[in-house]
Parts: sequence; C-alpha cells; structure tokens
Amino acid sequence: MSARIAIDDGQQRLTADALATRAAQVAATLHDASPRIGVMALMADNGPDWIVIDRAAAAARVPLVPLPPFFTPAQIAAALAASGADALVASDARVCHALGFGEPVSLGGTGLALHRREVRDPPPLPPGTAKITFTSGTTGAPKGVCLDDAHQWRVAESIAAALRDVSIERHLCLLPLAVLLENVAGVYAPLVRRATACVPQVASAGLRGSSNFDPVVCLQAIERFAAHSVILLPQMLLALTIAIERGGRAPASLRFAAVGGAKVAPSLIARARAAGLPVFEGYGLSECASVVALNVPGADLPGSAGRVLPHVRVHTDCNGEIVVRGPSFLGYTGESRARNDAPLATGDVGHVDGARFVHIEGRRKGILITAYGRNVSPEWPEAELVASGVVAQAAVFGEARPTLCAVLVARDPAVDDAEVAAAVAAANARLPDYARVESWVRAATPFTVDNGLATANGRPRRDAVLDRYRTQLDDLYQGSVHDVVP
Repeated sequence: MSARIAIDDGQQRLTADALATRAAQVAATLHDASPRIGVMALMADNGPDWIVIDRAAAAARVPLVPLPPFFTPAQIAAALAASGADALVASDARVCHALGFGEPVSLGGTGLALHRREVRDPPPLPPGTAKITFTSGTTGAPKGVCLDDAHQWRVAESIAAALRDVSIERHLCLLPLAVLLENVAGVYAPLVRRATACVPQVASAGLRGSSNFDPVVCLQAIERFAAHSVILLPQMLLALTIAIERGGRAPASLRFAAVGGAKVAPSLIARARAAGLPVFEGYGLSECASVVALNVPGADLPGSAGRVLPHVRVHTDCNGEIVVRGPSFLGYTGESRARNDAPLATGDVGHVDGARFVHIEGRRKGILITAYGRNVSPEWPEAELVASGVVAQAAVFGEARPTLCAVLVARDPAVDDAEVAAAVAAANARLPDYARVESWVRAATPFTVDNGLATANGRPRRDAVLDRYRTQLDDLYQGSVHDVVP
C-alpha cells in the first residue's frame, strides 16, 4: 500500500490508495442509484471531495458536468438543461431545490449529497462521454464540450512528460477544479507524476469569482503549501508581479508557473521573471482537453505559446488558422455522433515554427481590417496594454477605421488619465504603427462576467463592450470625447 500523499487541502490528506478507496465507495452508490443516473452535475468548492466525486463518476461511467462557481444562475440552468443532468452533487440543498432537484442522499461521508430530478427527453450525447465541460465562450450561453476519460488522462501524461526535468512534487490549485485546465493539468498530471495536488478552497488561495484576485493571499498560500507549481491567468500573473515589485516576496518554493487563457505579452513574461516568478506560457482548448502546447525550462521561447506536446500534431491551414490533429473531444451536447478525432480548426490565427513552437496572433473571427487594409489581431495590442501594469483590461477596436481605438479599465480608479496615456504610449512604442492605439476612453466599470463584458477567464467580450461604448468610440473619430457613462 502506497503512503504517498496525493491530495492535500491543508486539513485533510489522502494517499493515492485512500483516494481510490473513497472513489470506489461513492461509485458503488452512483451505480446502484435508482433510477439509473444519466448525467450528474457537480457544484462544489475545491477540495478532496471534489476529486473523489470526479473519480467516482468516471468509475461508475456516469457523465460528469463540473459547474464553475463563477457561472451565473442563468448559465448554471443552461448547462443543466443542455447536458440533461438528472442528478446534482452539492453541499447546499437550498440551491439544489431552487434548480428543481429533490431531497439529498448522502455520498459516503464526502460532505456532499446527491440530489435527483426527472428529465424527460434528455438531449443526446456522443457515445463515450465521461465529462462535459462548459465554457462561457463569446456569448452568455455556455457550450458543452464532451470528453472521454482516456483523452483527459492522455493530456495529463503528455504534460507530465513535458515537465519530467522539472522537480514538481507539490502543485497548488488556484483555479476552480471545474475549470478543465486545473482539473487535468492541476490534478491528473500530478497524480500521473505521483506528486501532490494541493486543493484548498479557492478563496483561501486568492481568487473570488472569476475576476476578483488578491495577490497577497495567493502568495501566502503558495508559501503555506510550499508549492512547486501553479497555473495562472494573465491578470493573475500581472497582479502577482506588481505585488512582488511593491515589496512582496517571490515564493522560494515555486519552480514552474504556467500562464494561459489569453495572449500574454512577452514584456509581461520578462517582467514576471525579473520579479522572481518562473513563468511559462502555454496554449490549449477545452475541445483538446486543455493543453496543446507549453513552454518549459530547456524548451522555452518567450512570445510563443510553447512547443507542441507529444500527443498532438499542429499545423496551420491556407488561411493561417491553427489546426490540431490527435485525440480530441467527442462533440458538443446535443450531438449523438462522435467526431472520431477529426482535425480541429481552432479559430486561432498564427503559425508553427520549425522547432514546433506555436505562435498565436489572435482569433480568426476577431481579426480587424483597418481602413488601410492592415490585418490586426486585437489581442496583440491588448496584451501590450495590460502588460503596463496601469491598464487592467483593454478592448481594442478599429474595423474599417484609419487607426485603432480602445476601451480601457485602469487597475486603480485613482489612476489619472495622464498615467493611462503614458501606459498607452509605452505599449505603442512596442508595436508597429498600424497596431498602435491612437485614441481611447476609460470604462466606467471593469469588464466582468456579471455585467456581461468579460468571459470567465477574463477575456473582454468585444461585441458587448462595443455595444456599451459605441457612441463614445464613434466620437473619438469625430475629434470629441464625451464622458463615459455605465
């Protein structure tokens, strides 16, 4: 019997054998449920119980729908409906009842309970579906990506292989486990490596909701768990960098910090490393069960999204769109036939160099064509603007316009316009003339999931931002800027 610690939340520690035993006990309950469970959703904070339920569902061959804690009630209801979930595991019975689920049934001392409801005419799912991960995408309605269990573990093995020369014995999960990236790269990959996945409640590690992050609390958590690795979103990386520059201490234990979810400016990578954060950019999609490419020590090219992992092949088509071949998702909810590992057109524009490093330039649908006929991916100037540390969020526009403009959210409301202008000028100095932001307005409020202006991983919903600030942006080209109103 192995005595190694596989899961640690600071209070409860599970060995690999204990995790397997508890998962098997819950799996038996799920398997014997009457009527048979069709699809089960999971709504819980990070912790050992979340992982037990995740592994139990796989063992019982019950498709699992992890529900991110930052989803709105409408998004949760949409995900439940789209997946046809007839069971919900959660700790709050009142929430379950409000969603139409019945009385709780205990699940083997996990602290979570199973709630049931009747679902007539459930939507079809591709055969072999083990997990349905919902991404907020570019609209308010989440999209359900169906994955099999083997694909997720294949990605975890590939990540572990890429990091074999990095001594990672303790990974701290900062993102919710319902986020597929943290589920696969933050739990499965450590289990493959026989390392420990540290899974405290999300807020105790610094993240609240989808966009409220406390870098001081995060640094304390990294130190408390003596973490060797973490996964960050770009805004989290910037906040940690600034906190260290302002007197915080770079975590001595940290050996690898992966960053992804949106384009990261090379200047931010360099700045973070100068602050003592061993950060490396990666790239992936839910349809590929998370990570596709990753920079690692010894195979690192700042400015790229990393070298292609061994389980996939990546190329670009005649339009410059990134295409991934290899194990991929089964399909979306509502589809009854599996895709059978068909090539996946990602919607991302870029190229793959001779050393197999992936370079992402932007989204195909988001490409701006200026009045001078120059193609610009807005993610490029947006990343440079955010790297300033003064601008927290940026949405760049300029379709059919002579120059680019932007809606900017300052990191601190007390920052004056002169400081914002200086940050814009500094970003422009790193960009060619056609990609520079010549005019801008300040947003009245940050871009958040709640106000519909951001996706769950912090990307601006450009269409929504444009609708909100269209008049002010039009005025920029007329030479008059009105006060921005919410």
